[in-house]
Amino acid sequence: MATQPAAAPALRQMQNPALAENTAWKPRVNPWLIAMTVALAAFMEVLDTSIANVALPHIAGTLGASTDEGTWVLTSYLVSNAIVLPLGGWASSLMGRRNFFVFCIIIFTVASFLCGAAPSLPMLLLFRVIQGAGGGGMQPMAQAIMADSFEPHKRGQAFSVYGLVTVLAPSIGPTLGGWITDNFSWRWIFFINIPVGILAFILVTRLVEDPPWIKPDRSRLRYMDYVGLGLLTVAMGGLQIMLDKGEENDWFASGFIQFFCALFVLGMIGLVIWEWRHKNPLMNLKLFRFKNFAICCFLMMLVGGVLNANTVLQPQFMQQLLGWTATNAGMALTAGGFALLIVMPLAGYATGKVSARTLTVVGFSMFFLTFRYAAQITTLDMSFSAASWLRVVQMLPLPFCFISITTAAYVGMPREQSNQVAGLINFARNIGGSILIAITNAQVTNRTEWHQQHLQAAMQSGSIAFQQQSQTLSGFLGNHFGGSNGMALALANIYSQLNRQAATQGYQDVYMELSWMSLGLIALAFLLSKNRPGTGPGSSAVH
Repeated sequence: MATQPAAAPALRQMQNPALAENTAWKPRVNPWLIAMTVALAAFMEVLDTSIANVALPHIAGTLGASTDEGTWVLTSYLVSNAIVLPLGGWASSLMGRRNFFVFCIIIFTVASFLCGAAPSLPMLLLFRVIQGAGGGGMQPMAQAIMADSFEPHKRGQAFSVYGLVTVLAPSIGPTLGGWITDNFSWRWIFFINIPVGILAFILVTRLVEDPPWIKPDRSRLRYMDYVGLGLLTVAMGGLQIMLDKGEENDWFASGFIQFFCALFVLGMIGLVIWEWRHKNPLMNLKLFRFKNFAICCFLMMLVGGVLNANTVLQPQFMQQLLGWTATNAGMALTAGGFALLIVMPLAGYATGKVSARTLTVVGFSMFFLTFRYAAQITTLDMSFSAASWLRVVQMLPLPFCFISITTAAYVGMPREQSNQVAGLINFARNIGGSILIAITNAQVTNRTEWHQQHLQAAMQSGSIAFQQQSQTLSGFLGNHFGGSNGMALALANIYSQLNRQAATQGYQDVYMELSWMSLGLIALAFLLSKNRPGTGPGSSAVH
């Protein structure tokens, strides 16, 4: 793999005045205003990846669709989003980064209105595809704008704002979506994007500008990589449908899942080969020759997976096994959001003082301890305060991993490639989230079934403990519901307890598996180059 450039920046600037001008460029307004502006748009987009989750039964019922058909409201958005995410570099080179960002805001906002007004499920799915396409370009552009607007030693603090958006939005999405659906209508989970989108449009057009090295080239439209776009569409469509419908169709025992798995594998192989050889690729995969960037993408994929898995596993456990409402489960996650507000700026400040490699190792070490703790505290008698504290503990490692990995990904990279860097690393994070959600949910099911089989072995007539409990329950329930029904009700009650206990142990097992994964990531993080804190794109300060 290629190493980071080693030429002296000062000598290059003396030989090339244009390079010196580019290096000295600063935005005309306070970069923190720019960061807050693009973060607002990114927050709106990331929120929409999860806000519709709890509203699916209402959407399906209103539009006369089945619950199974309603899940395509999520899948259609994710597929479209995943396809557009890595295209930001090509699109911004075509029309300019700010113009592309504004274009995405307009598409997303208009599509949000159309989603809320959709009269039927097919129309809603069409508008969600359009909405996902608009949203897919907003995340990487927001990150790239932040990277270029701040000096290298402040870049970590800027990424803390972006990190807060990408971590907090998925956490509050289900809670906000449930509250809006219960108190108003599911249509308002889309309508609320309209005023936010209008405000973002006004602020971006007034405050954001392109740096001098971002120069639109409309001639690139004539050389559009249609083959690459087609292969990317096939690969991402196959992956998202396979992950979304896999558990429902018993995974690879289903020909349906096998077909979409084949689409993903063949599409991805074809995409890599084509993009590597193409002169004007949609995705500059040759950036993976940089060791640091390749490792950062892999680590970010798993960070995105851990974030999304955490966001799904805990509220799912609280609702299914503890019997909490969606609102109460969402409220238990709120404390984690407040913890992020405190830790994110601290982690951002730390990136200017401590190497990204060190912070990444610290973050994954915290993840290892966090998942061990989660495996212990996840029980059927878990209280609301314990659940809230668990969420706080789960959020603490994220800023150190997210910000340090994002910062390290830009170290040694040419500034003109910042759009491609942002697109690819966001692409990796989203793909990791989809994959790990599917894997952890499947593992919860598999481990639950395993524990059920072993617990049922104790429910034998020869077991003294089983006989004592069944007889005690039978006598108690027989007094209330009739003697002939006592034993049947007792066995049903014991079997219900067995299933709940088996499911709890399934969640505990998955948390332990995630802890072992975190241990492996600690070792991988040591492969990162140890950059000098405060360095950024084009820098050679690595060793």
